[in-house]
Amino acid sequence: MRITFITSNPGKLREAMAYLTPLGVEVQGLKFPYPEIQADTLEEVAAYGVEWLSERIDGPFFLDDSGLFIEALQGFPGVYSAYVFKTLGIDGILKLMEGVEDRRAYFKSVVAYWDGEVHIFTGTVHGRIGLERRGSGGFGFDPIFIPEGYGRTFAEMTTEEKNRISHRGRAFEAFSNWLRDKLKIG
Repeated sequence: MRITFITSNPGKLREAMAYLTPLGVEVQGLKFPYPEIQADTLEEVAAYGVEWLSERIDGPFFLDDSGLFIEALQGFPGVYSAYVFKTLGIDGILKLMEGVEDRRAYFKSVVAYWDGEVHIFTGTVHGRIGLERRGSGGFGFDPIFIPEGYGRTFAEMTTEEKNRISHRGRAFEAFSNWLRDKLKIG
C-alpha cells in the first residue's frame, strides 16, 4: 500500500516512515500547498486541509498540523504556531516569556488521513519552555521545548528518542495502530 504524506518537511517524513514502513506501507512525501483556515482547533484546520486536498490528490493521503500551546500566554501560539515561528521565531517566544515563571506548555499534533473520508488522530506531550535555545536537532520550536520528565529539549534528543515521546510520534502511533487494524496486519 502507498500513502502520500502532504509535507515539505523531510524530518516529518522520516518520523512518519518510522511508524508506517514496518506495516508494509510505502510513504511518499509530496509538497502540495493548501489553504490553512483560521480556526479554533488544530482538528478543524487539518480536516479542512484534507477535504480541500481530496479534490486535487488521488489515493489515500495524510497531513499533519501541530502547534505549541503556552499556558502563560493563554495557549498562544497554538493554531498559529507555523506563522509565529516564521514571523517571531524562537527568539520572539523567548522574549514574550521573559520574567514569566509559569513556563508550562504542550505540543499537540493532529494527523488527518483521507481515504474517501476524514480520519483524525491526535497526540499531545506536556512540558515547559526553556530559558534559552538548546540543541541542534529537530525543527520548529524544538530547541526551547523541554518535555515533562526530561532535562533536555527536543532539539537535544535523537530522532528516535523524540519520536518515542513526541506529540507527532503519539499521533503517528495512533494512526499506525488504526491502520494496522484496518489492514488486518499482525
